Amino acid sequence: MGTLSSPTEAVDLSHHINKRSKARHPSPLKDIIKFMNQDGMISLAGGSGAGNGELVALARRLTDRLHAPTYRYDCLLHPGNTNAWAKVVGLLCEEDDNIIVDEYVYPSAQALWIPMGIKAVPVDADAEGMQADKLEKMLATWDDGGRRGKRPHVVYIVPVGSNPTGLSISKRRRQALYEVCVKYDMIIVEDDPYYCLQYPPYNPKAADATVDSTAAPLPTDEFVASLIPSFLSMDRQGRVIRLESFSKTLFPALRLGYFIANPVFIERLLRASEVETQDPSGLSQLFVLQLLRQWTIDGYIGWLQTLQSQYRQRRDWLLGAIAENFELMETDTGSSTSASKEYRACIRGSDGDVKPVFSFVDPTAGMFLWTKFDLRAVSRFSELSDKQDISDPEQTFADELWKAWCSELILVTPGSYYHPWQGPEFTATAARGAEAATCDFRLSFATPTKEQIELGQYVGFTLTL
Repeated sequence: MGTLSSPTEAVDLSHHINKRSKARHPSPLKDIIKFMNQDGMISLAGGSGAGNGELVALARRLTDRLHAPTYRYDCLLHPGNTNAWAKVVGLLCEEDDNIIVDEYVYPSAQALWIPMGIKAVPVDADAEGMQADKLEKMLATWDDGGRRGKRPHVVYIVPVGSNPTGLSISKRRRQALYEVCVKYDMIIVEDDPYYCLQYPPYNPKAADATVDSTAAPLPTDEFVASLIPSFLSMDRQGRVIRLESFSKTLFPALRLGYFIANPVFIERLLRASEVETQDPSGLSQLFVLQLLRQWTIDGYIGWLQTLQSQYRQRRDWLLGAIAENFELMETDTGSSTSASKEYRACIRGSDGDVKPVFSFVDPTAGMFLWTKFDLRAVSRFSELSDKQDISDPEQTFADELWKAWCSELILVTPGSYYHPWQGPEFTATAARGAEAATCDFRLSFATPTKEQIELGQYVGFTLTL
């Protein structure tokens, strides 16, 4: 973590702001808001685009406790991370730009910029997350303005409990990625709603243990020390724009979160908020403000620890149900420092042969499990592969499989929803360079009960066979 003793000024990164954002003028009605805070002022001037001042101050205090940025930063409220990301795209990106992303991307994150002609540039990941050496090689060999267009200057990443893969980027990998971004003058957009929902790796022997909801939370400093340091805490130049959300920690309908960023970025984001959304719902702000007044910052962090325990147990329910229906075999992740483990879910035939069905990396944060199905021994996939009129047998089989599950009232999210948009010519499995004879599905353990998870796994198991 950083230190608050002597914060420095962020470096000048204003050249990253796009033409449209540079051209924004303050709303005449909002520019007088700074006078409202003067002692004794009777304001007949209207509302604020920046949100409740006390809540913004509490957001700053929470930021200092969790991340301790080393440079002078600002906060700005926003109506949820999806809208916040849209504002960041409107701040940094021009039409036909490229954006660095993970191997798989949350659909809404890219749907908003596809009409702008912007394309995703995915970077390979392992159990520690996005690979820094692959990112550096890509940037070093980029032909700026050539066939692929302008070299990217924005990295969009969900670093903890990624949606959809459930992966978390290790501290070592974050440090390496940050240095690459400094070298190539990149802006990191840290979309991190699951940051405090980190938990230990899956332990099969303790999978059925019950969470003790009466257990006292850890002291705040001890809890914070247990978390992977954020990109924001490593940022020494002001090149991280962090998106925080209360929606994932209190309830989704709040549509309330906040930006943490270099003041030059916050000022432009405020100009956009004034004329696009204004500040978030007053009722949502009041609800969170009253909670934080009552709980204090330490009390809110204690609440986050309770959520952390609950999501950990839900993860254990899901992996425990998989272990009951399949034979789990641990595989080598290729990393000596990753806390996550990779498993292969297999079935054993009557002849004793072990047949792999799907693989997954144990999620150590968030709400999702990402599964990769092995189709090499599936007869139906072989049939589809032999048909001349089917250009993408992997996707055809995946569509058949999830619809078969759906007919039995088991709903999963197809992995195709999360394919990075690289253009219409890169949608098929082979064209994307994806692994042949595989398909992916995202499973969420956020809402089902233990009984529903166990039933869903059993039904899914029998259909898979």
